Amino acid sequence: MLVWSLLLIAAEPALAQAPAASIVAPIKMVVLGDSLSAGFGLSGADAFPAKLQKALKARGIDVDVTNAGVSGDTASGGRDRLDWSVPQGTQAVIVELGANDALRGIDPAITRAALADIVKRLKARGIAVMLCGMLAPPNDGADFAARFNSIYPDLAKAYDVPLYAFFLEGVAADPKLNQADGMHPTAEGVDIIVKNILPSVEAFLGSISRHAS
Repeated sequence: MLVWSLLLIAAEPALAQAPAASIVAPIKMVVLGDSLSAGFGLSGADAFPAKLQKALKARGIDVDVTNAGVSGDTASGGRDRLDWSVPQGTQAVIVELGANDALRGIDPAITRAALADIVKRLKARGIAVMLCGMLAPPNDGADFAARFNSIYPDLAKAYDVPLYAFFLEGVAADPKLNQADGMHPTAEGVDIIVKNILPSVEAFLGSISRHAS
């Protein structure tokens, strides 16, 4: 008994000095978007946010991605629901909005103002933002396209946020990668989107980790 007591006393300082195991919580990220990210016509597991989370975790990046996509939403609609779509504790937001604005021919000045407001309000909350660009369809005319397409690079530069130039890169206008409506990606189309955007999202999340450390 005496021997055990002496051993325990001798061990106590070492035990007291042992550091607690560090627990790193996953990064909380929201995808604020429309039907392209909501997963229109697809199962939840095939939607962009779910597949992006799976791809990031496969690369060793611990992240919880929330799908805050609403089919039919415009940039103004995303702005109006911003506070409840992006809850407290969110660290990063991917903004994927504007496709419906272009399809409906909404004045690009309105789209620009709404997206600018979203970025400003998120940054004011200390949340990192990544913009996903959209391109106007050719039938909108050259003037509309020029005004619309410039929104995303202009805002990315003005507010110093990363930009992924075209969310549907490699998928748009490919009938094999889109559903029957020709606008919404199939599950295979989402795979292409995730593959293409993954390096940009990795860099985006890496910058968050560096700032937090």
